[in-house]
Amino acid sequence: MTSALLCFQINLAQNNSKTDRIIDAGWKFQSQSELKLRPASVPGCVHLDLLNNQVINDPFYETNEEKQAWIEMENWEYLNTFSISPKEFKNEHIELQFDGLDTEADVYLNDSLIIDANNMFRTWKLDVKSLLKLGENNLLVRFFSPVKACSKKLKGYPHQLPAGCENVKVKVSPFIRKAAYHFGWDWGPRFVTSGIWRPVHLILWNNCQINSVHCQTIKQDEEKAKVKVSVELASTSSSGTIDLMINQQSRKVKLKKGSITIIDTLHYSAKDFWWPNGSGEQTLQNINVEIRNDNLTVDAQQIKFGVRTIDLIQKKDSIGTSFSFNINGIPTFMKGANYIPQDLFLPRVSPNDYEKLIMKAKKAHFNMIRVWGGGIYESDYFYDLCDKHGILIWQDFMFAGSMYPIDKAFTETVLEEVSDNVIRLRNHPSIAIWCGNNEIEVAWNNWGWQKQYGWDEEATDKLWNKYNMLFKSAIPQLLAIHAPEVPYVSTSPLSNWGQSANFNHSSMHYWGVWHGKEPFGNFKKNVPRFMVEYGFQSFPDSTTLSTVINPNNMYLKSDAMSKRQKSYIGNSLITKHSEELFGKANTFSEYIINSQRTQANAYAIAIKAHRLRKGHCMGTLFWQFNDCWQGPSWSVIDYNKKEKLAYEKVKELYQPVVAFIEIINDSIRVSVVSDLLIDTDVQLKLIGVGNKSNIDLWEQQTRIPANQMQVVLHEKIEKIRQSHINLNQMRIEMKTAEGFGSSDQIELNQ
Repeated sequence: MTSALLCFQINLAQNNSKTDRIIDAGWKFQSQSELKLRPASVPGCVHLDLLNNQVINDPFYETNEEKQAWIEMENWEYLNTFSISPKEFKNEHIELQFDGLDTEADVYLNDSLIIDANNMFRTWKLDVKSLLKLGENNLLVRFFSPVKACSKKLKGYPHQLPAGCENVKVKVSPFIRKAAYHFGWDWGPRFVTSGIWRPVHLILWNNCQINSVHCQTIKQDEEKAKVKVSVELASTSSSGTIDLMINQQSRKVKLKKGSITIIDTLHYSAKDFWWPNGSGEQTLQNINVEIRNDNLTVDAQQIKFGVRTIDLIQKKDSIGTSFSFNINGIPTFMKGANYIPQDLFLPRVSPNDYEKLIMKAKKAHFNMIRVWGGGIYESDYFYDLCDKHGILIWQDFMFAGSMYPIDKAFTETVLEEVSDNVIRLRNHPSIAIWCGNNEIEVAWNNWGWQKQYGWDEEATDKLWNKYNMLFKSAIPQLLAIHAPEVPYVSTSPLSNWGQSANFNHSSMHYWGVWHGKEPFGNFKKNVPRFMVEYGFQSFPDSTTLSTVINPNNMYLKSDAMSKRQKSYIGNSLITKHSEELFGKANTFSEYIINSQRTQANAYAIAIKAHRLRKGHCMGTLFWQFNDCWQGPSWSVIDYNKKEKLAYEKVKELYQPVVAFIEIINDSIRVSVVSDLLIDTDVQLKLIGVGNKSNIDLWEQQTRIPANQMQVVLHEKIEKIRQSHINLNQMRIEMKTAEGFGSSDQIELNQ
């Protein structure tokens, strides 16, 4: 044995394994203008710290959004003192890691500037041993007002840029890598936060550690699959060996300074495959990776991995361009919704909040959620829950409704952001697609930005070229390195709803019903290949509103209530459609209920149309699933996790097997749609509904082929009615042996 190797082994034996120490206690904060230290929480944000110290009242109460706008204009400091013991100081490497700094911040350790942060979505890490002292060490994080910091950038930029839904005079959101919804959106308020919003770590290690583990299903047929496991190690030793264990299979690895990548292959059978909710079991494999020396664990990671393949099918066909997902080789109709962050103040979203919401998605038969590009890359726990319950993720990168100052510095921080989050998330079987941005390309081509913002030809060309460089070149090149197994599209949608022919092409955000003020019936006519967004607003339950609205202001036109409506046409459209369907409400409580009944009606029409065109349409994701505060929105779950009436309607219509009834010219057509991967026996009954009684008109038991839509009855209305001329409705009821049941009805005298 060489002396170098002996030294290496002794060093490892003395210091054992890598240690991760969380710095979460003892934090204080202050504004630079007041310089009064108060207790702070980390993870946290300044609004919550001010609230906990009783400096401000509930930000969501009444019109406090306006009263607390001063907070975004302040600079804030967070301070901590932590100790390093002699034993800890013996480690070769001591790294300081911030999982999330929101957003423009300087970090000082013992008065030395160590981090100049400019991106909420990045992880910031560096080795700080040379700056540490035995005993007490001082940590200072100085946050700069996002508005003031970006106003300086704005002044030096040659073009005005679109800025999402930011509704203030000086719009700065494109100039900062921060959650866009913090600057306001058409379903939420403006609270521009600052703070240490994710944990702070001290990571201590010696000689060798695991940098990352990447698991990929690389080959699969109906009976078996291979999983490629790539382990990247970081070593500071130029000689010696170490044992690498992958699921207890050991191999010797020769060390060298720098990065070392080892690749292994694991084998699985069909019973081990992971399937989305409604298609099969969510089987997760434990892939354990360890590095050991003399039977001592130096570092270890466990990956819970789902063995599955996913393919995005985009092919020219006889009518246009398809857009669909194959999971494990099986075409899968996607049912779900768009997800936004659950709060403006992210650190107070608890594990219980995540569990409640994902379980509601599962119970409503979702198999996909879109993590929208104006929010955040969600917590690890969110993706763990989606893995466990079979909810696939359409993952946007965090760009929405804006153009950006894509210079060298901006591109560098974005590519670090993309790398950090793709490497963090890529092993989750729930990750189904990466999407470059939300609505930028459709806006560029259809919203008149060029004229609105006065761009000349040179500016237009420069902005568009930079856009293409980032979303069609740089990001996909990174994905090809870090996660080549997951599909990527540059933007959503790929097709615009303005022309009827576009519904035959690719993905669609259909806002004709809402922004276009079209009738609900247009959901039937405008069915795309994959519907990524559509929706209709309603109010949350009165018990939810009562937590933030004074009883004296619980009416539609009060100042507090009217300012909670963030859509420019929200209350007028809700009122128009609800009164057409249910008449004028006598009380505000009745108005709320009618708004929810109206929303349920809209979603029912849309989902029925999408599912009846299975094959042409292969996905329906309504906008939106949840809320970030107590206000009117397109959600079916309000901020307090209370289900609106539309939730139950969606839950029924998203069942794996459903029956629908339609009038086609002078005939009745009954169809059964099945997303199950096995043939299914269904019991059907057609009922005539009269003024005084109901009449059984037709009954049949039939077998529906796996994963198909089948017409089970197509008959002239008069033949079915026979002598029952007083019927005004027909209703189809369906039951299956698996416990699914649905009901759908039509009006005969419309």
